[in-house]
Amino acid sequence: MKINKYKTSFGLMIMIMCLIAFSCDDFITLSPISNAVEDQVYQTDEDFEQAVIGIYRSLQQQYNSFWVYGDIRADDSWAEVVKDNVAYWSDAFTMTGDHGNLNTTWSNYYTAIYRANLVLERIEVTNVENKERHIGEAKFLRALAYFDLVRMFGDVPLVTTPVSVEEGYNIGREPVTNIYNNLIIPDLQEARNLLPESYAGGDVGRATSGAAASILGRVYLTQGDFGNAESVLSEVTNMGYELLDNYNDIFDHGNPHHNEYIFDIEYQSGIGSGQGNSFSINFMPNLGSMLQLYGMTGVGDEFNSPTQHLINAFDGSFGDLRRDITIGPIGGYYHGITDYPLQDTNAEWTPMPQPTSQTYTLKYVAPTQQGGPANWIVIRYADVLLMLAEALNENGNTPEALTYINQVRARAGVEPYENLTQQEFRKAIELERRLELAMEGHRWFDLVRWGLAFERLQQNGMQEHMTLYPLPNQQVELINDSALFPQNPGY
Repeated sequence: MKINKYKTSFGLMIMIMCLIAFSCDDFITLSPISNAVEDQVYQTDEDFEQAVIGIYRSLQQQYNSFWVYGDIRADDSWAEVVKDNVAYWSDAFTMTGDHGNLNTTWSNYYTAIYRANLVLERIEVTNVENKERHIGEAKFLRALAYFDLVRMFGDVPLVTTPVSVEEGYNIGREPVTNIYNNLIIPDLQEARNLLPESYAGGDVGRATSGAAASILGRVYLTQGDFGNAESVLSEVTNMGYELLDNYNDIFDHGNPHHNEYIFDIEYQSGIGSGQGNSFSINFMPNLGSMLQLYGMTGVGDEFNSPTQHLINAFDGSFGDLRRDITIGPIGGYYHGITDYPLQDTNAEWTPMPQPTSQTYTLKYVAPTQQGGPANWIVIRYADVLLMLAEALNENGNTPEALTYINQVRARAGVEPYENLTQQEFRKAIELERRLELAMEGHRWFDLVRWGLAFERLQQNGMQEHMTLYPLPNQQVELINDSALFPQNPGY
């Protein structure tokens, strides 16, 4: 192995250069101000606040492409037009370990983990004002990063302290069960106890105790631990969250922090420091007049278009109020109309020419300048209600489970479920999660944890081993030890 390559592209991305302090006028800005060496950084409460914001920043970069892993891999969306990019490779199950997006994803998560580990190590010897909150945030974000990693890649290196390049070079893949039991669950449990219930002013958007409890419930559900999932998700229902009356209001990107909000990855456009996202434009058709209508600059990428399969699912849910924002008007748009469902039946229809993508989602549409401002929803209250319903049903309490799934259906304007068997409820919860959470990064991970991914997607090119993504070959080659750091089977 060449030493220069090893030093400049270390497999775990846990080098000293990963430490960058961040500051901001409010939480969303996240602007870098210093490259000070770490011994000079971790002294005051403000130092630790900036360092924690650096962890958020790493995840902000990563969630810009989370849809590649959570949405387009499944059956709700596809790359309809352009077929030579990461969206298509994920959709068609042709992604290999050589694709650069995998290495970027790996680097983003391990940068977040490194920064969290550094905060947790340095804060132990201090007595700063907000010490408990800083620890809670660092542990929450570290757990979230590891949860995503194990769902994407399976066994990954477990790093809980800042380590040198030489030390990291000898860290192998840790079994998923150990990562759940020794880091993800304990970190979320501690974060739930340390974090505040809410914030005010510029701190709104930070992780809360409710966010930690909600993600912990998702972790338990993913593990099939339905007893603990029911317990912790039941707690969240008593934390003051509510469903918004209007489903479309969830995607009002000028007001992202509402009663249904639990935790988002925050973005802001027009500030010239890379704090906007690209998925607002990634998901739009390549049609200039339509982009102009929505105040979006750039070229629509057509990366993540709703499939006919998803359209059919909505067509079977007659009168579903979620449809028109999840799936925009098929084949075109109404001139001058940006709010749906359509009220002006005389509005002028503008068809989209071929080969422009004929389907698109409106969930992330917002005026853009230097990136999009739409936040990426990591978890919201409707998701909690559906997870709790699923856990209750698996625990043999289908009648109570119905009360929670029907809360979500009532908001959607569809008829409640009644008198379902446990097996019938499983089918109902699959459909309800699909309709409620489409294009929000959940469908692929749901299909995998239900054991349905191969059954549903083999016709798309999926092979049985593809429930996990390939490890980045760059990382495998750097470690160069198949016993310590093997590639996932089948790749």
